[in-house]
Amino acid sequence: SGAGQPGMDELKEGTRAVITGERDVAENSVFAHPLPFNVIPHIDKFQENGYTKEEMKVTWECRKICSLPDDFPVSCTAVRIPTFRAHSEVIIVETEEKVDIEAARKAFEEAPGIKLVDDTEKELYPMPLTATGQYDCEVGRLRKSLVFGDYGIEMFVVGDQLLRGAALNAVLVAEYMADNDCF
Repeated sequence: SGAGQPGMDELKEGTRAVITGERDVAENSVFAHPLPFNVIPHIDKFQENGYTKEEMKVTWECRKICSLPDDFPVSCTAVRIPTFRAHSEVIIVETEEKVDIEAARKAFEEAPGIKLVDDTEKELYPMPLTATGQYDCEVGRLRKSLVFGDYGIEMFVVGDQLLRGAALNAVLVAEYMADNDCF
């Protein structure tokens, strides 16, 4: 958990209290709201622009790592989910050239540090439960973007944040795809 051991303890104890019927809703002291059986779209302090500090850190880190200008459009919403050790991201990329999903799939299959988990017919896709404890990041749910059509790709990425940093995962995926003409 990004909230450290106290956050993991609160999640575990709160889940136990709800499951055993001791409480209808878990108590909370580490998080702004009870985390068990909930998601909280709030990590760190809210800033004047309406984003949280965590969301701004992701934006700043993506720009810095990719050597992008300060006005390059990057946006995210950080949501705390009830898992112990995994970060999950939906990544939507607008491209200059048409997207070839099969070429992207092949690139992910061959990329170091990535495990392609993308067979929706067999209900196989990235999940915190399967990514926890793995060094490789799981990538799946590859598809053309409904927003950007042939010029966009969407994917779901999950990684164990103790083994791979959340911002690093997104950057590594985007850099590899850009370097290998996957779009």
